[in-house]
This record gives sequence, structure tokens and C-alpha cells, in this order.
Amino acid sequence: MEELNELLSSLEANLNIVEVYGISDTQKAIAAALICKHFGKPCLFITHNELLSRKIYEDISFFDPDMANLLPGGEMMFRRIDAKSKEIMQNRLKAYDDIISGKNSIVCASIEALLPKAVSPELFASMARELYLGESVLLEEMKEYFIKAGYERVDMVEGKGQFSIRGGIIDFYSPIHQNAVRIELFDDEIDSIRYFDVLTQRSVSKAKKVRITPAREFIVTKEEFVTGAENLMLELSARLRTSGGDRRKKTSDTRVKERISEDIEKLKQGIHFEGIEKYSPYFPHKNYSLIEYMKDCIIFIDEPNRVKQRVETLGLEFREHFNQLLEDGEVLPGQFDSLFTYEDLLLRMRDNRKICLDALYKSNIDFNPQKTISITSRSMHPFHGKLSMLMEEIVTWKKRRYKVLILAGMRERGLRLASDLRERDIDVIYKDELDIELKEGHIVILPGILNNGFDFPSIKYAVISDREAFGSKRKTAEKKKGKVIDVFTDLKVGDFVVHENHGIGQYIGIEKLKIDNMIRDYLHIKYSGNDKLYIPTDQLDMIQKYIGSEDKGPKLNKLGGAEWVKVKTRAKKAIESMALDLLKLYAERQQAVGFEFSKDTKWQKEFEDMFPYQETQDQLRCIEEIKQSMEDPRVMERLLCGDVGYGKTEVALRAAFKCVMDSKQVAILVPTTILAQQHYNTCIQRFANFPVNIDVLSRFKTHAEQSKVIANLKNGNVDIIIGTHRLLQNDLAFSDLGLLIIDEEQRFGVAHKEKIKSMRKNVDVLTLTATPIPRTLHMSLIGIRDISIIEEPPEERYPVQTYVMEQNDEIIRDAITKEIGRGGQVYYLYNRVRSIQKVAARLKEMVPEARVAVAHGQMDEKTLEDTMLDFYNNEYDVLVCTTIIEAGLDIPNVNTIIINDADKMGLSQLYQLRGRVGRSNRLAYAYFTYQRDKVLNEVAEKRLQAIREFTEFGSGFKIAMRDLEIRGTGNLLGREQHGHMEAIGYDLYIKLLEDTVRELKGEAVTEAVDTSIELQISAFIPESYIADENQKIEIYKKIAYISSHEDLYDIEEEIEDRFGDLPEVVRNLLDISYIKHLARKCGIVSIAQKKNNIIVKFSSDKSIKPLTAIRVAGEYINRLLFTASGQPYFTVRIDEDKPDENIKFMKEFLEKISSFQNE
Repeated sequence: MEELNELLSSLEANLNIVEVYGISDTQKAIAAALICKHFGKPCLFITHNELLSRKIYEDISFFDPDMANLLPGGEMMFRRIDAKSKEIMQNRLKAYDDIISGKNSIVCASIEALLPKAVSPELFASMARELYLGESVLLEEMKEYFIKAGYERVDMVEGKGQFSIRGGIIDFYSPIHQNAVRIELFDDEIDSIRYFDVLTQRSVSKAKKVRITPAREFIVTKEEFVTGAENLMLELSARLRTSGGDRRKKTSDTRVKERISEDIEKLKQGIHFEGIEKYSPYFPHKNYSLIEYMKDCIIFIDEPNRVKQRVETLGLEFREHFNQLLEDGEVLPGQFDSLFTYEDLLLRMRDNRKICLDALYKSNIDFNPQKTISITSRSMHPFHGKLSMLMEEIVTWKKRRYKVLILAGMRERGLRLASDLRERDIDVIYKDELDIELKEGHIVILPGILNNGFDFPSIKYAVISDREAFGSKRKTAEKKKGKVIDVFTDLKVGDFVVHENHGIGQYIGIEKLKIDNMIRDYLHIKYSGNDKLYIPTDQLDMIQKYIGSEDKGPKLNKLGGAEWVKVKTRAKKAIESMALDLLKLYAERQQAVGFEFSKDTKWQKEFEDMFPYQETQDQLRCIEEIKQSMEDPRVMERLLCGDVGYGKTEVALRAAFKCVMDSKQVAILVPTTILAQQHYNTCIQRFANFPVNIDVLSRFKTHAEQSKVIANLKNGNVDIIIGTHRLLQNDLAFSDLGLLIIDEEQRFGVAHKEKIKSMRKNVDVLTLTATPIPRTLHMSLIGIRDISIIEEPPEERYPVQTYVMEQNDEIIRDAITKEIGRGGQVYYLYNRVRSIQKVAARLKEMVPEARVAVAHGQMDEKTLEDTMLDFYNNEYDVLVCTTIIEAGLDIPNVNTIIINDADKMGLSQLYQLRGRVGRSNRLAYAYFTYQRDKVLNEVAEKRLQAIREFTEFGSGFKIAMRDLEIRGTGNLLGREQHGHMEAIGYDLYIKLLEDTVRELKGEAVTEAVDTSIELQISAFIPESYIADENQKIEIYKKIAYISSHEDLYDIEEEIEDRFGDLPEVVRNLLDISYIKHLARKCGIVSIAQKKNNIIVKFSSDKSIKPLTAIRVAGEYINRLLFTASGQPYFTVRIDEDKPDENIKFMKEFLEKISSFQNE
């Protein structure tokens, strides 16, 4: 292409500024990729806003994923915060490291992302290092390195920026890696390098080398800490010398002295604290920009005038904000220089070759071009998924001998499009990747995505993006499969536990006891009346952490009392009653003959192809499950479960489309008017290209409008009706209802549920719920309830920037003002109805320009719905509300949430509430606040620490998800069952439910044998091997659950992987657990060593077949004696001085019994 060659020649001639105009965003990305490749140099692509830099990054990623890099813009927080989420900083670190390590990449950045000052490239490079297999390292040196590089030392690595050292094993999680890294040393030599999954703590792959980057963007050396503290003290003293004046000035002086003095102390101690970067002007070598990291790079400046305008706007906003901070006593004047100005950045890029990009030619005094190049191109017009329009255009291009590239998003869609075009005699080529040269007249279809297509008439080359071909653009981020949450959550001292036989107690800790010269670990559990129970670690499968309500702890049981037996019996009866009802209902519906829907039509495929996002694997699986149920002649009764934003609506709409294709009607029943409106808007948008009549029925329609809708529904003129409980009234009749979709059924009242019951008799029913349910519950309900679960979240376009801090009016005012300033809305969560109006009035006072509304559960239904709908329609800026917003609302324009008294909420609630923002293409903010200077009790302090860790590192995610699932269980099974679940704890409840369902389905349920093992051999986990008690409990728990030879090897492998070579006492522990499993399987109640004999006792004479006893005795004629009277038992002769051989023999002996019993 002539214009591109001209551009390359200009750059080769070292022209300082070249202007290129007439070019679209996607073409800019292509030009950048070609230039970067041609010169073999890194490039910087500067845009005027964050969204555009992300789009350019996505388009470059299509051509070469390894070349694309994104430097996201963050926010410098000058006010005091305790913790903040680190995703944005970690993405920035990756970009810095790619440049430092010499990677030939294009860094896409908004001008805002270039404003914060960075450490020198030399310092950053000195803090990044590579480790190789076989290299010698010193543990103490590595520990010092990690601390200098900004990593935090922990017992167990769960998030990026953490490291852990256990014996000769180093675990760390560098910001640039997908997984954490485990290095195992042999003496001082690196013996292995492995990547591991932080959720399972298991290794997933090996490596020969690994790169470690700093964990912080702003690194301070030992010497710089001293200089920084001195410079700060000098300016603070100067500020205080001018103190005095009015009361406000004195308050400001007091605060600035208090704030800055605290931070000076931290600097003197060499601590990297949250927000240290706000003091960059006081440190040496902290005045660098990304441009200085990319020496001699080629810089693309997209729309230079808009870039300048954006920096000037940001500068004015920052000056205004900074003056307020000065007045409030939050900062010192010198901190104003923490960010670069427009002039600073111009100066730094003075010697770089620059390409200014514009759609139309515009003059710019800061960038006077030495060469101007005009490119003639056209934007591609959209085809909206209409194949006929696309075909006409392709035929025209083919006649003109064009080269045409069509991007189809997914492979399946590309193959289908190629097939459809060939059916219409259009010759096309489908390729998984572009590995052929495009020739004149070639039409090539590829999987992939671009933000925009284009047409270059001069070279007869056209590209159609998936957006133009099929509708809105698909999400580009790679989806990660959601992890299954582990059954056993962390057990900490003070937690409540449930023992199957003894009830609810409190865990006090692990105690090492020596009995008969054998050392073992025991769990100390306290019961009511200070009763104590010591549980051997091999019986850990008998106890579970108590999981019930987040709000209050359970009552402790008394050891040996009758109370626990009564509670357990009541729960068992209630479970039986519920399971019977479910089974009966399931059997009835299995017998009920419904409508057998047809296989998918061609229109169905077209409808699904027009979905503007990439489906997750879970969505596709759920869609398939629902379609199979609909195509079955039996009536469908299916629950679809997944969090808000996980894509349940799309799954339901595909089922609705399938129903309409068979000329049947669909009713979508929702609990609130606002949800009805939301679903209606989605349906209208989604069904726009198809002849489907959709209407909505709610109290917002006039009586006459409602009558018209009802008449249309009755005569079949409405295909899909969406409505609240108005759909349940007696004046409403359907022409031919085929599918009932119920959203959040648990939110309907008893009378409404009865009416729903009568509607669902011979109609396929799909119920949607936003609260996740645990896999264990799902498994236990198989065969009595059809459930489809979406566990896999869609990848967020932007992370939610989260802060944890004391309640601070100034920060709240700033947060609200900033969100309103960018046209967004705010949730202010305040959970006390009594004083919620006062809080709303206070916010109105703080931010007079804000339109503030109040919403809580005690308002009458009509007022609440009107308020929520007005907020949804952007008639208010701030909604002061209770946790009512947890329930299903999806408002993309709300991108800031402020949560008052976050320390009173559980992680699961905070996790779900934070998920209410960040649903659009903007950076979202969450502020978790707690009362200033309030003395927190131990529980609240622990919770707050958990929130900080959760915010910074994602630690505790498993617990948050687990708590959420428990709430989901309550929703699914009803209030009464939820009460029983709280009485006996979740895990025991699920165990009883599984057994009950098996019994009712006629499956054999064997009574578990409680086997005691008393062998004279030490078996425990030494503190020198696993020091952290939480991890020790976790491993004990896993060992106690060994139930096969495979489990034994798997757990042995995991322990060695995580903690190094197994000590003998730990190997003994594993063997004893395996022996216990075999013994239970054989009906053995005890294995007890008495000097040179081991007595193996069975639970009853039915536990062992006579023939088995004879055969086993025959195998070991000189070693054992069988006694058949009463409780049968074997007496096994052993040598008490050879415990290892005895363990080996017992495994072999019990495997023999098990084998003979099963023949």
C-alpha cells in the first residue's frame, strides 16, 4: 500500500513528526502493529481516554497477541486508606517489565495512565530477576529480595504480591504470572521450579527458569527511605511554622501534623505502606515516565488536540482537588508535583519519532508535522446479522476482484457462515488462522474479533469485523473456568465445629499428647460447661467447621447430653419430609405429558449467532441441558442457577425463542416492575430481527393498555409476555402457553406461589435464581430436581478498584462528585433503616448538586418500585439503600458503591455487593468503610483484616463463595429447612440429605463404621514440617478423608509438592488413615496393639463372611488366630520393635480381607 510505504520511508528518514489522517481506529492499530514489526522496536500508542486505549489494545491483540500491551490508568489516592485492590497496578507492572526485559511490544496507554511518576528504569530493572534450574541461591538473600521488591510474607500464598518460605520451599506469586511459582531447593541449589494453582495449592506445570518482577510499581530503597523521611520532615516543619489563624486553619494544621508524622515514622522503619507513591516528590530517582523506559521508541499520538484537552481538564480537576486536600490538612504543598504535566510529557518525548493520527486533518501547535500523509479508506457499514445484505455486498466485491476478510468471532460461527454462503453458490475459504496469501477475488472467513472493519478502495481490500457482520461486538477477554470451591474451609482457633456424635463445640487448637510413648496430635474442642473433647487427627472426618448464619454464633452442646440427639433427629425428620415431597413432585412431573418441542430450526441458529458476547462453556452446557428437556415429551421443571451478570437471561431467551418457533407462548414472571422493564428492554433488543411479538404487563400500564395486552394474549397475538404477579390474576388467559420462566421464585409470596403451582401443571418451567448453590447440594439433589448451574463468570472488562478505609466524609464526597462528573451513578449502602433519611440528607449537604434517593425493604412496595425505576432511568445520581440492591438488579451506569460499616458484613455479602458495579466498559470503584476511632471487638477486627486481605490479594475467596452458597441453599430449600441447617451445620445437613435421598430412591445406604486405631507408632505432622496451624488442619482433614489407594498417592503427592519430602511420622499418618479406610470398608470397629499382638475386631458376626475368615487364616497360618464368638476378631502376631513392618503388614492384611469379602 503506497501510503503505508510513504509512512515507513518517513520514519526511516528519521522525520520527527509525521501526520496521518483519514484513518479509523482499527486501521490505526494495524498501522502500529506493522510499524512495530518492521522496525523491531517497541512503540507507545497514546490515546485521550481509557476505553479507546483498550480498543486499540484489543485490535493489536488480534494481529499479534504477544505484541500487545496495555498500561491501564489508575488513581492516586491522597487521603488515608487501609488497603486497595491491586489488579490495575499489576497490569501496569506487566507493561513495565515487558519493556525492561526487551520485549518488542506496543504499549497502549491513555494520557491519564502516563501522568503518575515512576521509579527509574535502572531501579526497576535491578529489582527484576530470573532464576534458573540448578542455580545456587541463599534463602536469607531471597527473603530480603522479596521484601525489597515489595512482596508481603505470608504463611500460604493466595494472591499476587505474596511470598512464603517453608523449609527449603519458596512460594511466590509475581504480578506477571497466571499462576504462582514454587521453588524447591536441595541445599542451596534450585532443584525444581513449578507453577501452582493458589486455590488448590497443587503444582500444575514445571519450568526451567522463572522471571520475578517487583510486586509494587513504586519501589523505595533503604537509602531513599531515609532521604524521603528527612525531606518530608523539613517541609512539615516549614508548614507548621506558618500555622495559626482561624479555627479551621488550626484544625487543618493538627491533622496534617498527625497524618504526615505517622507516615514519616513508617518511612523511618523502611515500610512500603499503602499510598506511599503520593510522596514521590520527596524521594530521589522518582521522576521518570514510561517514555524514559522506552528509549528510542516510536510514539503514536491519537488525536493530539483531544489528548492535550484531556490533560488540561485533568490538571484543572487535580488542582481544585489538591487545594481542597491542602485545606483539609491531608497533604503538604510539595505533593502537588506527584503527577506530570502536559509540558513535562512533551519534553520527554521531544527526541522520539512521533506519528500523529487523526480522522480529519487538524493543525496542532505542539506537533508541527514534517510530513503529512492522507489515507483514503471507508468505515465498514453494519449488516446486523442479515445474511442477504452481506451476500449482496460480497457478490459486488467479488465482481470488483476485492480481497475480503470476514471475522466471525468464534470458530463454530465462522464454519456456519461459510456453509451458508456456499449453499448460496458463493465461493469462500474458511481458515482457523490466516496462513495463506489473500488473492484477488478471495473471500476468507476467520475466527477472531476486531472493533471495526474497513474498506481500502485503492488496494481493493475489505475487512468485515464480527461486530458489523453479526451485531454488537463480542467480549474479547479469554474466559477462565470458575474453580470448584473446596468442601472444607479454613478452620481457625475459636471457630465453631460440629461433631456428628457430640454436636456443636468450639475449636481451641491442636495439642500434642504422648500416650504409651506414642506422640499424636489431637484437636481440642470445648463444649458447654467447659467440657473438653480431644479428637485424634485420624477422626477429623467426623467433624466439620460449623457453617450457618453469618450474623451470630451457635449455642454449644453439652457432652453426653440428650439435646444434640433431639436436634439431629428433628432435622432428619424434616429432611425426610422435604425429600419425600420433592420425590413425589418429581415422579408426578415425570409422568405428566407435556409438549415435545422440535429440534433447533435455522432461525434458532441465526438468533443464537446474533448474541453479542462470547458464551461461557457453562452457558453452552446449560442451554444444551434445557433444550434436551424441552425436546423430551415429559414436562420440564428445571432450575437455572448463577450470579447476576453470569448470563442466565440469554440462556432463558434461547429457550423462549425455541418455544416461539413451535408457535407457543412464553410467560416470563418476575418479582418487581423494574425487573419486568429490564427484561422487556433486553427482549425487544434481542428479538429485534425476528417477527416475535413481545409485551409487558405491570402496574405502569393503564387499565385500557392492560386490557389490550390481555386480549392479545388470549387470541395469540402476543408471543412473549413479561410481567410481575399481575400475570397471576384470574382475568388473564393464554392462547397456548408452552414455557413459563420464573425469575427469583423465592421472592414471591405464598398466595402467588400457589397460583404459579396451578400454572405449571402441563407447561415446561424454567426457574432462574441469582444465588449460587453448592456443588454438594446439587449432587445430593440429582434424581429429584433438575438443576443447571453457571459457575463460570464472564471476564470483567475492568476490575473493580476497591478501597478499605475509615469512614471519611471527604473521600465519600470526592467519590460521589467524581462519579457524577463522568455521568455515572452511585450506590451508598447504609443498613440501618431508622437513620437512613438522616444519612441521605447529610450526603445531599455534602454534595449539593447530587440528586439523592432512598430505598429500603420497609418502604411500601409501590414507593420502593417507583424509586428504583426512577434510579434505573437515571433520574437520581445517588441511591442511599440497604442490602436490598443484592437482589438481581443490573444497572450498568452505576459504577461506584460505598458501603458503610463494612466490618459488620461477611465477605460473601461484600463480594456480592461489589459485583453490583463494574458491569460496563468503565473502571468501577468500591469503598468499604468502617467507623473512625471505633474500638472494634475481636470478631469485627478479624473480619476487617479479612476484608483487607480479600481486597488486596483475593485471599478468602473460597470462604466468601462458600458463605454465598450456604445462603443459596436456604433460598432453594426454604426457610424451615434453612433453620434445621443452621441447627446442625451445613455439612452434616448435606450428609443427612444425601443419605435420605438414597434411602428414598431404594439405594443401599451402609451405616458408617466408626473405627478406632491404636498402633504403637508415632504419627503426626511436626511443626518443623508445617508450622502454620491452618494449613496443618487442612492437611489433617485431607488425610482423614483418604478413601482409596488413589487418594493415598494423590495426597502424598500433594503434601510433598507443597511442603517437601515426607518425614517418617507423616508417612505413618497417611498409612494409618488408609488402614482406617480399609478397616471401615470391612466392618472393623477397632485395631488395637497390645505389645506383640494386634487385635482386629469386627462390629458384628455379619461383618465378615465365614469363608473370608477361613481363607485369610489360611493365608497367614503362623501369624494369626480367628475368634468367632460374640464380636469376631483376629489376633495378629507382630514384632513390636518393627513398627514400619507392622504398618506394611496391616495394609496388606486388610486389602486381603477386603478383596475376599468382595468376591
